[in-house]
Amino acid sequence: MAETFMFNALREAIDEEMGYDPTVCVMGEDVGHYGGSYKVTKDLYKKYGELRILDTPIAENSFTGMAVGAAMTGLRPIIEGMNMGFLLLAFNQISNNAGMLRYTSGGNFKIPLVIRGPGGVGRQLGAEHSQRLEAYFQAVPGLKIVACSTPYNAKGLLKSAIRDSNPVLFFEHVLLYNLKEDLPEEEYWLPLDKAEVVRRGQDVTILTYSRMRHHVLQAVKTLEQEGYDPEVIDLISLKPLDFDTIGASIRKTHRVVIVEECMRTGGIGAELVASINDRLFDELDAPVVRLSSQDIPTPYNGTLENLTIVQPAQIVEAVQKIVNNQM
Repeated sequence: MAETFMFNALREAIDEEMGYDPTVCVMGEDVGHYGGSYKVTKDLYKKYGELRILDTPIAENSFTGMAVGAAMTGLRPIIEGMNMGFLLLAFNQISNNAGMLRYTSGGNFKIPLVIRGPGGVGRQLGAEHSQRLEAYFQAVPGLKIVACSTPYNAKGLLKSAIRDSNPVLFFEHVLLYNLKEDLPEEEYWLPLDKAEVVRRGQDVTILTYSRMRHHVLQAVKTLEQEGYDPEVIDLISLKPLDFDTIGASIRKTHRVVIVEECMRTGGIGAELVASINDRLFDELDAPVVRLSSQDIPTPYNGTLENLTIVQPAQIVEAVQKIVNNQM
């Protein structure tokens, strides 16, 4: 086991897959000589050359379209969005091209493409650099959406995403890159469509993902001291949702709290509530509780920024109320 930062875990995943498969390549702004905005591709251009680690102009629609074409012709491109918010400029290429071409070509083309990069609410990065795009892309057919949350799952999931023959949106949180964890020395992969049961419990199911996993675990420390026994599930796969794991937990606890950094209106939590009510309504002893970000652009002011997202104290209060039938 070796203690590794999350940005280095991601780098190891890319390095291992590029070493294994010469069709794997990386493209994006400053991925080469600069090493990526968060050093995920640091020095890889020295090992693999400037064509496999390709610095691109600031033109997200252009290099995303180029990556789709490269995937169609046999390469396995990895796009780094310097900030995931910038990839809104490539929404057409991701949705109308990457997501649909395998279907609209009658299966003649595969699109083995990974689109990865930093997102989420950081520390005073301002509205345009604090985007949570998972809900924007959730409705797009043909995409897989994954949100990593630890160095361990970041590496295993990225390796699997690179090997997948479908387009994968791979969300990394800007505040988790310096998270440290012991990683196995041996190679490993993790499934792209499975949630992780982080903590088993009986009282309530808490569904979360990305950075909010850590806010939830902080809240759980307080809840445990007060005698509560929550079950915590890190969704990881945002599309498709792992309803086998979600359903098994809800049939046990009969109560659900969703904690997300996505916006409340039309967010991942909204889809979860609808799906739980569709599939598991008779299992619920209380309405599903949803804790989401405020429906406003993220303020630059640090105090206001913290007020827009869910904090551990709110999670504690929500669990107390739903378990004690006070909702």
